[in-house]
Amino acid sequence: MRFKASEIATIIKEEIAQYKSELDVAEVGRVLEIGDGVARVYGLSNAMAGEMLEFASGATGVVFNLEENSIGAVVLGAYLDVKEGEEVRTTGKLLSVPVGEAMVGRVVDPLGRPLDGKGPIMTPHRRPMEIIAPGIAERQPVNEPLQTGIKAIDAMIPIGRGQRELIIGDRKTGKTAIAIDTIINQRGGDVICVYVAIGQKESTVAALVEKLREHRALDYSIVVVAGASDPAPLQYVAPYAGCAMAEYFVYEQGRATLCVYDDLSKQAQAYRQLSLLLRRPPGREAYPGDVFYLHSRLLERSCKLADRRVIVRKGAPEGDEKGVNGKVYVGNQDQHALEHDLAALGKDAHEVRKIRSSGGSLTALPVIETLEGEVSAYIPTNVISITDGQIYLEPDLFFAGVRPAVNVGISVSRVGGNAQVPAMKKIAGSLRLDLAAFRELEAFAQLGTELDPATQRQLDRGRRMVELLKQPQYEPMDVIDQVLSIHAGTRGFLDDLPLNRVREFEQQLLKHYRDEFPEVRDALVRERKLTDELDAKMKEIVGNFKKRFSSK
Repeated sequence: MRFKASEIATIIKEEIAQYKSELDVAEVGRVLEIGDGVARVYGLSNAMAGEMLEFASGATGVVFNLEENSIGAVVLGAYLDVKEGEEVRTTGKLLSVPVGEAMVGRVVDPLGRPLDGKGPIMTPHRRPMEIIAPGIAERQPVNEPLQTGIKAIDAMIPIGRGQRELIIGDRKTGKTAIAIDTIINQRGGDVICVYVAIGQKESTVAALVEKLREHRALDYSIVVVAGASDPAPLQYVAPYAGCAMAEYFVYEQGRATLCVYDDLSKQAQAYRQLSLLLRRPPGREAYPGDVFYLHSRLLERSCKLADRRVIVRKGAPEGDEKGVNGKVYVGNQDQHALEHDLAALGKDAHEVRKIRSSGGSLTALPVIETLEGEVSAYIPTNVISITDGQIYLEPDLFFAGVRPAVNVGISVSRVGGNAQVPAMKKIAGSLRLDLAAFRELEAFAQLGTELDPATQRQLDRGRRMVELLKQPQYEPMDVIDQVLSIHAGTRGFLDDLPLNRVREFEQQLLKHYRDEFPEVRDALVRERKLTDELDAKMKEIVGNFKKRFSSK
């Protein structure tokens, strides 16, 4: 057998080219047992809690339990491919997801892999799924409205950018409808929306994605899906993945974002399943002791970030954020330092007074499902105590045709009027208390007792306001139209109108404003305030319109 020198030389050159001087050092363990998405691994004595693991079969895992002789890991995705005795490697990294502009308009799983059949997602950016929430000094108060487009909520339970408002209620009472209407209402605005579906039927999620596409809401939204058929580990990490995707826009671009977690009850159940399989001690309702931390570390990441300011020379190009002195001043805590440094620049101070800000916000709408209206159960009370208010949806109202079925008595926004347009704050200030009082009176009136005229007037006003606040699904309303509509109700123009004509009156009144008095509507759009002169003018317009409407 003869050897060709040229062939041997080529092979040697290839081997030399592929030679690496560094040693490939990795800690390798082996799977002792695997089942139900949970693996026990031996040999990874230096593994860290929350560290990402790589299985020889290609699956990804996360270190969950650190025990004396082994570690407990959860397998994300196809755990059926993992076999006993298989090699497992540590990566030295925390679990992360792809983020960036390329994710917008896509439907992905909790690891950022596409589910919509539109090809791979090409993005250079990644963020860890879990980060430490910003501290007090890095936040600012919530005072900018996030309009939901739903009259009952924007008027009585307003939501601000950076707030965490819980949507709670029994199954099939319209919880998801409120969240989807809020996403649709952001069309044409500057808010990036992330919808996280946890443990839902895939047919339901597919219909929901189609609705978002139909209303052109997918253009500014990301949908993260961990379906009912997905393993518990994926359902557990889904909300953190969605939050990380939103945080890219908050921290890197200073934008406003909205995150809907639908729903966190299913995430808690998935976490309970994993914890029991890993033999963690169960507590109340068999949930592990740290189930409160499960939700608090997620929801505390929602905030309105304090403005990050730099002193920039006049005429500096947009995006030049290095600053004259290379310092960044965060929120009110650095206000004194900012003024001191400006003064220190002396006679050139007038040239460097241009200050840029970039405080983004992450608003959270967590959803919790109750059983038989039991809001005092373990998970509901946990999440109520973490959030800045709750919207409680009542089955009795829903089945009576009052939709959205908001119970104004126990629904509350702890931000209140700070997150409202001034005009809305003025006309709807007492609306929530009036409607709560109306519900009590209505129960009293059912006894059939004789009512005095004042009580009867209150009942008539309440019934018409309830009718006015009804709203069909997928039809969010502009906040100025809401102000015009609710103004007519709170000023008493509907009190003697037949109940079945309230919707018709509202629609024609809004058309009347648009066609005949656009200057009044434009003044509200521009000023966002209801002055006494504007209030008087609106009363006159509604009074005249009502005469024409009643004569029809």
